[in-house]
Amino acid sequence: MTTKSTLPVCIVTGGSIGIGAAICQTFANNGYQVINLDIASHNTENRDMLWIPCDVSQSAEVKSAIDNVIGQFGRVDVLISNAGVHLSANIEQTSDDDLNRIIDINIKGAVSATKAVLPQMKFQQSGVILFMSSDQALIAKPNSFAYNLSKCALASIAKTTAIDYAKFNIRANAICPGTIETPLYHKAIDSYVEKSGADKEHVHAEEQALQPLGRLGQPEEVAALALFLASENAKFITGSLQVIDGGYTAQ
Repeated sequence: MTTKSTLPVCIVTGGSIGIGAAICQTFANNGYQVINLDIASHNTENRDMLWIPCDVSQSAEVKSAIDNVIGQFGRVDVLISNAGVHLSANIEQTSDDDLNRIIDINIKGAVSATKAVLPQMKFQQSGVILFMSSDQALIAKPNSFAYNLSKCALASIAKTTAIDYAKFNIRANAICPGTIETPLYHKAIDSYVEKSGADKEHVHAEEQALQPLGRLGQPEEVAALALFLASENAKFITGSLQVIDGGYTAQ
């Protein structure tokens, strides 16, 4: 039985850690019913934040989870396709299995979620879809072949979705963070340190020094941008790549 939600409904993929967790908390704190689709557990006592176990690489799981959300709440106002994994490797070092995993999670996961919400958003004649891309949609970084490829794809999906669904008052944008201090960031640094033998604290300091603002971004800052893009204040913004990188790509 459908119970029409009195709150706007925001679905987040990969919302259990890092940027995704900050997005879930920020939206819940600002009047949204938040549903986190993630394979990793997300324990919360906030009744406006629910976790549904979901492997975003499996399109049937994604569709089933989102259909259940729409069935329960009767609406979906915002989708934030945030789930993603990183791989530090150049093209020669990237196996077929590595490439398939990146594509299945980072790209196909976003495609599956978008396909699942669009019928409801079209029915509502409203909706916002945000894709968590990267500054690597604009520039290249070393040893980032597959990850870079996936983030460029998400930027493209945001633009084509914006054009195709503008007539339904559905907006789509890509958020392009630079270096944000998340568990994914630390995992990438740890992988580099293991391969190179470098000192982690030195590598971390170097990463900070590379940023014009002299520090790394924080997940809450990306979440604040997502909240703005989902709001009425951003109702004329669609098909854009919104960079939040401390000035890195402006150099």
